[in-house]
Amino acid sequence: MSLGYAEKLSYIEDVGNVGMTEFFDSPQVLQEKIEQLAKLIQKSKHLVVFTGAGISTSCGIPDFRGPKGIWTLQREGKPLPEASLPFHRAMPGMTHMAMVELEKAGILKFVISQNVDGLHLRSGIPREKLAELHGNSFMEACSSCGNEYLRDFEVETIGLKETSRRCSDVKCGAKLKDTVLDWEDALPPKEMNPAEKHCRIADVVLCLGTSLQITPACNLPLKCLRGGGKIVIVNLQKTPKDKKASLVIHGLVDKVIAGVMDWLHMSIPPYIRIDLFQIIVTQSLSADKKFVNWNLRIASIHGQSAPLPFIKSVEVTFSDKQKYKEATLDKQPFQLKRRTVTNEAFDILLKLNFSDGCGCPCTQIDIPFDFKVATKCFELDKEAVFQKLRETAIQDFRCGGNAVIERKAISSPKSDVTVYAIVTNIKAFESQSVSNGDLKCRKESVNGTETSQKRLNSRKRKSRA
Repeated sequence: MSLGYAEKLSYIEDVGNVGMTEFFDSPQVLQEKIEQLAKLIQKSKHLVVFTGAGISTSCGIPDFRGPKGIWTLQREGKPLPEASLPFHRAMPGMTHMAMVELEKAGILKFVISQNVDGLHLRSGIPREKLAELHGNSFMEACSSCGNEYLRDFEVETIGLKETSRRCSDVKCGAKLKDTVLDWEDALPPKEMNPAEKHCRIADVVLCLGTSLQITPACNLPLKCLRGGGKIVIVNLQKTPKDKKASLVIHGLVDKVIAGVMDWLHMSIPPYIRIDLFQIIVTQSLSADKKFVNWNLRIASIHGQSAPLPFIKSVEVTFSDKQKYKEATLDKQPFQLKRRTVTNEAFDILLKLNFSDGCGCPCTQIDIPFDFKVATKCFELDKEAVFQKLRETAIQDFRCGGNAVIERKAISSPKSDVTVYAIVTNIKAFESQSVSNGDLKCRKESVNGTETSQKRLNSRKRKSRA
């Protein structure tokens, strides 16, 4: 992620301090500080979290200023690190999901992020409780009506430039722009204003994984001091704001937050990623009306020309294998054309092979086919469908589950469009405590129940039996 982002940024010679020395509190000191932080959070009335690249390093995304950071290696003339998985498949980590739980519990009031990786939104933090100061690599926005579009692919530009897509609002249709700032771009008021407001009224601003060097963002936490608020900094490097903080913790962010959640007797929810795609079947009669010419297309919900990054290939077979030849679609757009006789019914079997970074290799979808354009259109409650998919995925600890969320008919040309939701990743987090500087799985229960991971492992064993 940060690799591509850094390459797209305009060149400037001075990017600030890089290659900064990392410091680690001793296990005993770390545990004491974690308890101090947990008590502050427990007593807080308005907790604001301010995040930087350090919360995403455990997600496979390199940071910028650490010993192996992007800008550190660039300055030293060394090759850049390789991302452990495609940027668009990066998943929220333990800290991201702990923040989701704190927000749902009413403890966390607002999140301010300098990251452009989009992981806070993916994790489930509500958009209205999030300020992405430097933008989101997966977000496009309409400068005319203000609509935002979260994509499953990385937007191709940065610097608030026009992209190749338009606003889907029929009353608008203006060209969309990326949302990621370049060096010379000012912080957008839409993000900055609520961030300032929440920092002013915060009684605790918790800074996680940020060197607090980039202005004006780095000065936001200081605004809580006028109202008697406290700043807590969790970072491996020293920061220019350490002297202003009530508590400075030198430790891995995930370890610290895991310890805090453990002290608060709160579990960290699993992350379930659900992606969307659409299947479009278009048909027309031949001139003599004896045959049906039909076209099957597996496409992105963001537009038929948009990339579909989580599907590598599609294998197509038919229930009547003697009549219909199977096919493998390995290049986008995934499209198959056939001619069949009219008034014939059969099933199309689609095996979707997922790209690298997905939690399982493939899944299968069966499509009953009778060449009749649907007369009934529907749109289901997406959140209800998503919740059911999540519950099933957690229970079975298996991705690949899918469900229809929308179907519509288009009269010209005659087409059926069906939108599917599909679980492509599951990531669970064990309840953990800090001991001798290491994270260890707790054997006892949390709040009288098993931890999420223990339940998942138990269910996996039962399903295999």
